[in-house]
Amino acid sequence: MAEQKVKTALVTGSTDGVGRVVAKRLAQDGIRVLVHGRDHGRGASLVAEIKDAGGAAEFFAADFAALAEVRRLAAAVSKTNDRLDLLINNAGIGSAGPRETSADGYELRFAVNYLAGFLLTDLLLPLLKKGKPARIVNVSSLGQQAIDFADVMLTHGYSGSRAYCQSKLAQIMFTIDLAAELKGTGVSVNALHPATYMNTTMVRRAGVTPLSSVEQGADAILNLATGKAIAGRNGLFFNGLQEARADAQAYDAAARQRLRRLSLELTGVGSATV
Repeated sequence: MAEQKVKTALVTGSTDGVGRVVAKRLAQDGIRVLVHGRDHGRGASLVAEIKDAGGAAEFFAADFAALAEVRRLAAAVSKTNDRLDLLINNAGIGSAGPRETSADGYELRFAVNYLAGFLLTDLLLPLLKKGKPARIVNVSSLGQQAIDFADVMLTHGYSGSRAYCQSKLAQIMFTIDLAAELKGTGVSVNALHPATYMNTTMVRRAGVTPLSSVEQGADAILNLATGKAIAGRNGLFFNGLQEARADAQAYDAAARQRLRRLSLELTGVGSATV
Protein backbone atom coordinates (compact mmCIF):
# COMPACT_ATOMS: atom_id res chain seq x y z
CA MET A 1 0.00 0.00 0.00
CA ALA A 2 1.52 3.30 -1.11
CA GLU A 3 1.80 6.03 1.49
CA GLN A 4 -0.99 8.57 1.16
CA LYS A 5 -0.09 12.23 0.91
CA VAL A 6 -3.48 13.69 0.00
CA LYS A 7 -6.01 13.93 2.83
CA THR A 8 -8.77 11.33 2.70
CA ALA A 9 -12.35 11.63 3.95
CA LEU A 10 -15.08 9.00 4.22
CA VAL A 11 -18.56 10.49 3.99
CA THR A 12 -21.31 7.98 4.68
CA GLY A 13 -24.62 8.48 2.93
CA SER A 14 -22.96 10.70 0.33
CA THR A 15 -24.78 9.64 -2.84
CA ASP A 16 -27.74 11.91 -2.11
CA GLY A 17 -28.84 14.99 -0.19
CA VAL A 18 -26.50 16.96 2.03
CA GLY A 19 -23.90 14.18 1.99
CA ARG A 20 -23.52 14.53 -1.77
CA VAL A 21 -22.95 18.27 -1.47
CA VAL A 22 -20.39 17.75 1.31
CA ALA A 23 -18.53 15.13 -0.73
CA LYS A 24 -18.28 17.42 -3.77
CA ARG A 25 -17.10 20.37 -1.72
CA LEU A 26 -14.45 18.32 0.06
CA ALA A 27 -13.20 17.13 -3.32
CA GLN A 28 -13.08 20.71 -4.56
CA ASP A 29 -10.77 21.46 -1.63
CA GLY A 30 -8.35 18.77 -2.79
CA ILE A 31 -9.45 16.05 -0.38
CA ARG A 32 -9.79 12.51 -1.70
CA VAL A 33 -13.35 11.41 -0.97
CA LEU A 34 -14.52 7.90 -0.17
CA VAL A 35 -18.14 7.98 -1.26
CA HIS A 36 -20.58 5.64 0.49
CA GLY A 37 -24.14 4.65 -0.29
CA ARG A 38 -26.42 1.75 -1.18
CA ASP A 39 -27.05 2.66 -4.82
CA HIS A 40 -24.22 1.75 -7.19
CA GLY A 41 -25.58 3.99 -9.94
CA ARG A 42 -25.73 7.11 -7.78
CA GLY A 43 -22.32 6.29 -6.33
CA ALA A 44 -20.76 5.91 -9.76
CA SER A 45 -22.33 9.15 -10.99
CA LEU A 46 -20.96 11.10 -8.02
CA VAL A 47 -17.48 9.65 -8.43
CA ALA A 48 -17.57 10.55 -12.13
CA GLU A 49 -18.78 14.08 -11.34
CA ILE A 50 -15.96 14.59 -8.83
CA LYS A 51 -13.33 13.21 -11.21
CA ASP A 52 -14.62 15.30 -14.13
CA ALA A 53 -14.12 18.36 -11.92
CA GLY A 54 -10.50 17.34 -11.25
CA GLY A 55 -11.04 15.68 -7.88
CA ALA A 56 -10.36 12.19 -6.55
CA ALA A 57 -13.05 9.80 -5.32
CA GLU A 58 -13.85 6.14 -4.87
CA PHE A 59 -17.21 4.49 -4.23
CA PHE A 60 -17.91 1.93 -1.49
CA ALA A 61 -21.33 0.26 -1.38
CA ALA A 62 -22.84 -0.87 1.92
CA ASP A 63 -26.33 -1.14 3.38
CA PHE A 64 -26.25 0.09 6.97
CA ALA A 65 -29.32 -2.00 7.79
CA ALA A 66 -26.87 -4.89 8.21
CA LEU A 67 -23.92 -4.71 10.62
CA ALA A 68 -22.09 -7.29 8.49
CA GLU A 69 -22.05 -4.75 5.66
CA VAL A 70 -20.68 -2.10 8.02
CA ARG A 71 -17.84 -4.46 8.88
CA ARG A 72 -17.26 -5.18 5.21
CA LEU A 73 -17.12 -1.45 4.46
CA ALA A 74 -14.58 -0.87 7.23
CA ALA A 75 -12.46 -3.75 5.97
CA ALA A 76 -12.53 -2.45 2.39
CA VAL A 77 -11.55 1.07 3.48
CA SER A 78 -8.76 -0.28 5.70
CA LYS A 79 -7.43 -2.45 2.87
CA THR A 80 -7.01 0.43 0.44
CA ASN A 81 -6.03 3.27 2.81
CA ASP A 82 -3.17 3.62 5.25
CA ARG A 83 -4.85 6.46 7.11
CA LEU A 84 -8.09 8.43 7.33
CA ASP A 85 -8.17 12.16 8.03
CA LEU A 86 -11.91 12.64 8.29
CA LEU A 87 -14.97 10.48 8.99
CA ILE A 88 -18.40 12.03 8.53
CA ASN A 89 -21.16 9.76 9.84
CA ASN A 90 -23.99 11.18 7.76
CA ALA A 91 -25.96 8.12 6.59
CA GLY A 92 -29.43 7.83 8.04
CA ILE A 93 -33.13 7.30 7.51
CA GLY A 94 -36.05 9.46 8.54
CA SER A 95 -39.16 8.96 10.60
CA ALA A 96 -41.67 8.03 7.89
CA GLY A 97 -43.09 4.54 7.69
CA PRO A 98 -44.03 1.69 10.02
CA ARG A 99 -41.78 -0.07 12.50
CA GLU A 100 -39.15 -2.15 10.70
CA THR A 101 -36.21 -4.21 11.84
CA SER A 102 -32.66 -4.44 10.54
CA ALA A 103 -30.97 -7.58 9.24
CA ASP A 104 -29.77 -8.12 12.82
CA GLY A 105 -33.27 -7.83 14.26
CA TYR A 106 -32.92 -4.32 15.75
CA GLU A 107 -35.34 -1.42 15.33
CA LEU A 108 -34.30 -0.03 11.94
CA ARG A 109 -33.77 3.64 12.76
CA PHE A 110 -31.71 2.85 15.84
CA ALA A 111 -29.67 0.39 13.77
CA VAL A 112 -29.04 2.60 10.72
CA ASN A 113 -28.82 6.04 12.31
CA TYR A 114 -26.82 5.04 15.38
CA LEU A 115 -25.46 1.49 15.65
CA ALA A 116 -23.94 1.47 12.16
CA GLY A 117 -21.98 4.65 12.85
CA PHE A 118 -20.97 3.42 16.30
CA LEU A 119 -19.52 0.23 14.82
CA LEU A 120 -17.94 1.89 11.78
CA THR A 121 -16.20 4.49 13.93
CA ASP A 122 -14.83 1.82 16.24
CA LEU A 123 -13.47 -0.19 13.32
CA LEU A 124 -11.88 2.85 11.65
CA LEU A 125 -10.27 4.36 14.75
CA PRO A 126 -6.85 2.83 13.92
CA LEU A 127 -6.86 4.60 10.54
CA LEU A 128 -8.05 7.87 12.07
CA LYS A 129 -5.30 7.81 14.66
CA LYS A 130 -2.76 7.39 11.85
CA GLY A 131 -4.28 10.45 10.16
CA LYS A 132 -3.98 12.72 13.20
CA PRO A 133 -4.97 15.43 13.54
CA ALA A 134 -8.15 13.72 12.35
CA ARG A 135 -11.79 14.54 12.88
CA ILE A 136 -15.05 12.64 13.25
CA VAL A 137 -18.35 14.43 12.58
CA ASN A 138 -21.63 12.82 13.64
CA VAL A 139 -24.57 14.30 11.75
CA SER A 140 -27.39 14.29 14.29
CA SER A 141 -30.49 16.45 14.72
CA LEU A 142 -32.31 18.87 16.98
CA GLY A 143 -35.00 16.21 16.99
CA GLN A 144 -34.03 14.29 20.14
CA GLN A 145 -35.91 12.16 22.64
CA ALA A 146 -34.61 10.48 25.78
CA ILE A 147 -33.96 6.77 25.38
CA ASP A 148 -36.28 4.45 27.29
CA PHE A 149 -33.85 1.67 28.20
CA ALA A 150 -36.75 -0.59 29.10
CA ASP A 151 -37.86 -0.57 25.45
CA VAL A 152 -35.02 0.71 23.27
CA MET A 153 -36.32 -1.20 20.26
CA LEU A 154 -39.75 0.40 20.64
CA THR A 155 -41.72 -2.83 20.56
CA HIS A 156 -44.65 -1.11 22.34
CA GLY A 157 -46.40 2.03 21.13
CA TYR A 158 -44.08 2.54 18.18
CA SER A 159 -43.66 6.02 16.74
CA GLY A 160 -41.40 6.79 13.79
CA SER A 161 -40.69 10.21 15.22
CA ARG A 162 -39.71 8.76 18.58
CA ALA A 163 -37.51 6.16 16.88
CA TYR A 164 -35.74 8.81 14.83
CA CYS A 165 -35.32 11.19 17.77
CA GLN A 166 -33.85 8.59 20.15
CA SER A 167 -31.41 7.40 17.47
CA LYS A 168 -30.20 10.97 16.98
CA LEU A 169 -29.77 11.53 20.71
CA ALA A 170 -27.79 8.28 20.89
CA GLN A 171 -25.36 9.74 18.34
CA ILE A 172 -24.75 12.73 20.58
CA MET A 173 -24.31 10.61 23.71
CA PHE A 174 -21.77 8.52 21.80
CA THR A 175 -19.99 11.70 20.68
CA ILE A 176 -19.53 12.91 24.25
CA ASP A 177 -18.16 9.59 25.49
CA LEU A 178 -15.90 9.07 22.50
CA ALA A 179 -14.41 12.55 22.87
CA ALA A 180 -13.27 11.70 26.39
CA GLU A 181 -11.79 8.40 25.24
CA LEU A 182 -9.90 10.02 22.38
CA LYS A 183 -8.29 12.72 24.48
CA GLY A 184 -4.60 12.96 23.64
CA THR A 185 -4.83 10.84 20.47
CA GLY A 186 -5.07 13.70 17.99
CA VAL A 187 -8.57 12.62 16.95
CA SER A 188 -11.54 14.84 17.78
CA VAL A 189 -15.27 14.20 17.47
CA ASN A 190 -18.26 16.54 17.44
CA ALA A 191 -21.94 16.26 16.51
CA LEU A 192 -24.38 18.67 14.94
CA HIS A 193 -27.84 19.45 13.64
CA PRO A 194 -26.87 20.75 10.18
CA ALA A 195 -30.07 22.61 9.29
CA THR A 196 -33.82 22.32 9.82
CA TYR A 197 -35.88 20.41 7.25
CA MET A 198 -33.39 20.59 4.40
CA ASN A 199 -34.60 19.93 0.85
CA THR A 200 -33.72 16.22 0.99
CA THR A 201 -35.44 13.01 0.01
CA MET A 202 -35.83 12.17 3.71
CA VAL A 203 -37.73 15.37 4.43
CA ARG A 204 -39.93 15.08 1.34
CA ARG A 205 -40.85 11.48 2.21
CA ALA A 206 -41.97 12.69 5.62
CA GLY A 207 -44.39 15.06 3.88
CA VAL A 208 -42.66 18.14 5.30
CA THR A 209 -42.10 21.36 3.36
CA PRO A 210 -38.33 22.10 3.32
CA LEU A 211 -37.26 25.14 5.32
CA SER A 212 -33.56 25.20 4.46
CA SER A 213 -31.18 24.05 1.75
CA VAL A 214 -28.66 21.22 1.61
CA GLU A 215 -26.04 23.87 0.91
CA GLN A 216 -26.80 25.48 4.28
CA GLY A 217 -26.50 22.10 5.97
CA ALA A 218 -23.25 21.40 4.15
CA ASP A 219 -21.80 24.68 5.45
CA ALA A 220 -22.45 23.54 9.02
CA ILE A 221 -21.03 20.04 8.48
CA LEU A 222 -17.90 21.40 6.80
CA ASN A 223 -17.42 23.86 9.65
CA LEU A 224 -16.89 20.90 11.98
CA ALA A 225 -15.06 18.83 9.37
CA THR A 226 -12.47 21.33 8.19
CA GLY A 227 -13.04 24.65 9.94
CA LYS A 228 -9.93 26.09 11.58
CA ALA A 229 -11.86 27.55 14.53
CA ILE A 230 -13.02 24.05 15.54
CA ALA A 231 -9.51 22.61 15.80
CA GLY A 232 -8.96 21.14 19.27
CA ARG A 233 -12.64 21.39 20.24
CA ASN A 234 -14.15 18.08 21.22
CA GLY A 235 -17.33 16.36 22.39
CA LEU A 236 -19.63 19.24 21.46
CA PHE A 237 -23.06 19.56 19.85
CA PHE A 238 -23.76 22.30 17.33
CA ASN A 239 -26.98 23.70 15.92
CA GLY A 240 -25.82 24.80 12.51
CA LEU A 241 -22.74 26.94 13.04
CA GLN A 242 -23.40 27.62 16.72
CA GLU A 243 -22.56 25.49 19.75
CA ALA A 244 -25.76 24.33 21.46
CA ARG A 245 -27.12 22.10 24.22
CA ALA A 246 -28.57 18.71 23.45
CA ASP A 247 -31.33 16.89 25.36
CA ALA A 248 -30.54 16.58 29.07
CA GLN A 249 -29.99 12.81 28.82
CA ALA A 250 -26.88 13.46 26.71
CA TYR A 251 -25.18 14.87 29.81
CA ASP A 252 -26.26 12.03 32.11
CA ALA A 253 -23.14 9.90 32.60
CA ALA A 254 -25.14 6.92 33.88
CA ALA A 255 -27.42 6.98 30.83
CA ARG A 256 -24.42 7.20 28.52
CA GLN A 257 -22.84 4.22 30.28
CA ARG A 258 -26.03 2.19 29.79
CA LEU A 259 -26.08 3.12 26.12
CA ARG A 260 -22.45 2.19 25.73
CA ARG A 261 -22.92 -1.24 27.30
CA LEU A 262 -25.94 -1.87 25.08
CA SER A 263 -24.09 -0.70 21.97
CA LEU A 264 -21.12 -2.95 22.63
CA GLU A 265 -23.47 -5.89 23.17
CA LEU A 266 -25.55 -5.25 20.04
CA THR A 267 -22.62 -4.62 17.70
CA GLY A 268 -20.45 -7.38 19.15
CA VAL A 269 -17.32 -5.27 19.37
CA GLY A 270 -14.93 -6.07 22.18
CA SER A 271 -14.20 -2.46 22.97
CA ALA A 272 -14.79 1.01 21.58
CA THR A 273 -12.15 2.52 23.82
CA VAL A 274 -8.77 3.83 22.86
